[in-house]
Amino acid sequence: MFLLQKHYVYRVMMLETVAAVPGMVGGMLLHLRSLRKFEHSGGWIKALLEEAENERMHLMTWMEVKRPNWFARALVFIVQGGFFNTYFLAYLLSPRLAHRVVGYLEEEAVYSYTKMLAAIDNGIIPNGPAPSIAIDYWRLPPNATVRDVVVVIRADEAHHRDVNHFAADVHEQGKVLRDAPAPVDFH
Repeated sequence: MFLLQKHYVYRVMMLETVAAVPGMVGGMLLHLRSLRKFEHSGGWIKALLEEAENERMHLMTWMEVKRPNWFARALVFIVQGGFFNTYFLAYLLSPRLAHRVVGYLEEEAVYSYTKMLAAIDNGIIPNGPAPSIAIDYWRLPPNATVRDVVVVIRADEAHHRDVNHFAADVHEQGKVLRDAPAPVDFH
């Protein structure tokens, strides 16, 4: 049972490591474009940076649940570094493709968290108390559990999926993001 619990937590930690990159890259590139062209972003800079911060909090939450050893931390460093550079280039070449890839990545996260919920409900993963960082960030009740955390994170991931597919659709229609107001303040 411990092995399965460990497997789920490491899986979501690796997903969150990668998922925390696109919002930062997209927000940064839109910010720089906005400065160069003296134009607004339609709220997309804020939306993407909020997404990056939200994903970072997912990672911080799971790191509090399962304190990673040096190998896991090194893997996070390598995966994040490789993905950052790849995603940066992808976003420069095709923002539509970059957002679509993130939409699918977020779909995988929703799937993973749904499986994690099932494992908690079936007693495979113990449903202990929620980490304090999660209680504070999501304003959960003091008696919140790990299951409650998985539910709110899965909802975040579903929102990120929808936002990124929407952004890809905007680009697919030949528009730029500033022409379609960004969904902000979801958290």
